Amino acid sequence: MKISLRHLRYALAVTRHSNITQAAEHLNVSQPAISAAISELEGHLGQLLFIRQRGLGMTLTPFGRVAMDKARQILAGVHELESLATNDALSGELMLACFEDLAPYCLPQLLRGLQQRHPAIRVAIRECGFDQIGKQLSNGSLDVALSYDLGLPDGVHTTVLCELAAHALLPANHPLAAQHKVSLQQLCEYPLVLTGQAYSWQHFLDLFRFHGLQPQNLSKTHSFELQRGLVANGLGVAVAYTRPFGDHSYDGQPLAVRPISEALPLQRIVLAQSRAQSDSQLVDAFREQAVQWFGESPGFGWQP
Repeated sequence: MKISLRHLRYALAVTRHSNITQAAEHLNVSQPAISAAISELEGHLGQLLFIRQRGLGMTLTPFGRVAMDKARQILAGVHELESLATNDALSGELMLACFEDLAPYCLPQLLRGLQQRHPAIRVAIRECGFDQIGKQLSNGSLDVALSYDLGLPDGVHTTVLCELAAHALLPANHPLAAQHKVSLQQLCEYPLVLTGQAYSWQHFLDLFRFHGLQPQNLSKTHSFELQRGLVANGLGVAVAYTRPFGDHSYDGQPLAVRPISEALPLQRIVLAQSRAQSDSQLVDAFREQAVQWFGESPGFGWQP
């Protein structure tokens, strides 16, 4: 055989990391060994697998995406064959991206449950923003992504894990905290703190605009936890979907969480996978674990 499993493993590592140096570090081999394997594989196949761009790493060509999907299937079959000797049904590595503000609240328990069921599965985690998740789903460097249903590219398959209602975040001593519900109109009267990730701040402003409102005093943070911290310390109000267990910011300040009186669309947490990639038993196993966990966590911490 001209093509070996080593060729496929090295090429898939470059696909996942979009970088020969990082792929070499992950596999604990030299960079020249990775480069040579890629060149040999492209020579055997007669076509380029990757586009090499200085400073931008390695991205798959259209042919490369098809070839790497087939390589995943081959290596998955090898892992299944190897598992016959260990009596473990599943083994191998799963490349998972998770939206950065969502990861701390669900990923540790999801991974613990997956490890208990399938101890031979290794999960490589990337914490990303919406724009990075969309790009990596498109270029084939991910097996699956856990995210809100925002900024996902065309051509992805999604599994809905839960739906969340938007709620208002307020300082505990804020005048609006005395109400059972608050309106978007009332929130417009105070400084509004947004998270500045791509697609996120636009989405929340669209909620106001849909009701004919335009907040005038805006500020942005990069992270959800800094947003909560600023609100808890009286520096503004906010609208969010995720509600962590425990209504306190990192510095211990209390937060008031109130439902919003207007009818707003629910936001979905989904598992996303490129339709161009064949499904795998590893993805199926993680999907099963995620569906179960979210099904047993009503409202994902939200209790009106």
